Amino acid sequence: WYHDNLTRHAAEALLLSNGQDGSYLLRKSNEREDLYSLSVRGKDSVKHFHIEHTGTSFKFGFNEFSSLKELVMHFANQPLIGSETGTLIVLKHPYPRQVEEPSIYESVRVHTAMQTGRTESDLVPNAPSLGTKEGYLIKQGKIVKSWKTRWFTLHRNELKYFKDQTATEPIRALDLTECSAVQFDYSQERVNCFCLVFPLRTYYLCAKTGIEADEWIKILRWKLSQIRKQLEERQASLSS
Repeated sequence: WYHDNLTRHAAEALLLSNGQDGSYLLRKSNEREDLYSLSVRGKDSVKHFHIEHTGTSFKFGFNEFSSLKELVMHFANQPLIGSETGTLIVLKHPYPRQVEEPSIYESVRVHTAMQTGRTESDLVPNAPSLGTKEGYLIKQGKIVKSWKTRWFTLHRNELKYFKDQTATEPIRALDLTECSAVQFDYSQERVNCFCLVFPLRTYYLCAKTGIEADEWIKILRWKLSQIRKQLEERQASLSS
């Protein structure tokens, strides 16, 4: 159940698509070398807990354990407390490590099908909800071509952007079923840029790093491929 370099988003996708209440896995934290993240599913969400490796022991909150096995045994009987909601979560089901991190979220759907004994087509209606992502991007304005930082959330087939992370109402919600392409863009005087092509407007966005821009492009392209696939299947069923 140790997944080494699995990212936070991939861990959430795997646990939500193929886990159950109490499923957990351990992965390296991308914050510090001496930190691990314990990702645990509780009902319909995934909580992440930091575990510090001191070299001789593993520290979790006020507790200290000589091994990870000892830590898991301890919390299998005592609930973890979810930080935001106070939800109690117990470690019940280790998520096997023979699962590679999906470079694109298509792999999550294939793996889910293999593990549950269902076919891929059974999972198509639910697939778009697996790939969720959020974060700050710099967006070019429509009329005044200035650049402003906005908080973006991707859920199902909707990409929303907000003034900042604390805003409750989005400035705009983009329907990805109307998007025709997502690609890196080199026309702007900025690095790590990509664009989303819609019928009436092309949106230009920039990420902090090339890796982050690549992650956004991969998951957005995956969304578009799923939308096209579902459309083709609907058309085929109507014509038959």
